[in-house]
Amino acid sequence: MSEAAHISVLLAEVVEALAPRPGETMIDGTFGAGGYTRAILATGASVVGFDRDPTVRRFAEDLPADRFRLIQDRFSQMAEHFAPQSVDGVVLDIGVSSMQLDEAERGFSFMRDGPLDMRMSDTGPTAADLVNELDHTELARILYVYGEEHASRRIASFIVRRREERPFERTLDLAHVIERALGGRKGAKVHPATRSFQGLRIAVNEELAELEAGLAAAERILKPGGRLAVVTFHSLEDRIVKTYLAERAGRTPGGSRHLPQAPAGAPSSYELIANKAIAPGEAELAVNPRARSSKLRAAIRTTAPVWGAPA
Repeated sequence: MSEAAHISVLLAEVVEALAPRPGETMIDGTFGAGGYTRAILATGASVVGFDRDPTVRRFAEDLPADRFRLIQDRFSQMAEHFAPQSVDGVVLDIGVSSMQLDEAERGFSFMRDGPLDMRMSDTGPTAADLVNELDHTELARILYVYGEEHASRRIASFIVRRREERPFERTLDLAHVIERALGGRKGAKVHPATRSFQGLRIAVNEELAELEAGLAAAERILKPGGRLAVVTFHSLEDRIVKTYLAERAGRTPGGSRHLPQAPAGAPSSYELIANKAIAPGEAELAVNPRARSSKLRAAIRTTAPVWGAPA
């Protein structure tokens, strides 16, 4: 795995948004290879990392034990580990990491042959379970809703027809079937399986529900003045974060049916740090192409009660 694969996107912008100081406690909700954690520790603050992937522990071996702790759990469970209003900052880097894509045995990549897994943890149904067991309607729904794949029903038909001959077990096998369903690559810059693999990965890991639960958990544990920074990589994620922060900052009436709602006139629980998403600059894109689709949204927790909780 190359060093470039582990460059945390929008690193300087995230640290600036969090503004960590010595003595403060920050949560890196998606520890990964520890890029954000290391930058925060360099400011003198303490960090608690969360990651459901048991393989990331190797990246924490050289971190200072007096100011860092790694918890193997979903970031949506932050509030189970911390008291209300006890944390100074939370950063979330949503989606699959480059190191997971680079490891063929994890089954995330349609460019490398490996078992059709896609799990960020080591428990629960795999992508193979989904493509081999779901009916046509549900499989097409996952590809359309989570992968934003407009040819979802055609792809689902090809998958269902092929699995009657033999089940899917490998990533390249599935990628080739999707490619045939869409008529080949035809010189396309984006691989035909990109959207379908995204949809399956999001479904396997329940990523959008996890994001919404993580946002609600951060709202509970952040102190007044505490800061939230969320980096997303595609429109589904960014839409959730944008809507959530805008609603909590009193900018829009609509929200998610999965997140706690506030009665009319509830005080804003967040103040936006910037009105628009922060995108990477040309210098970062030159050294880290992975940052191309990334967006950062950040906000500061107010003194208002948590939405959906008793005052």
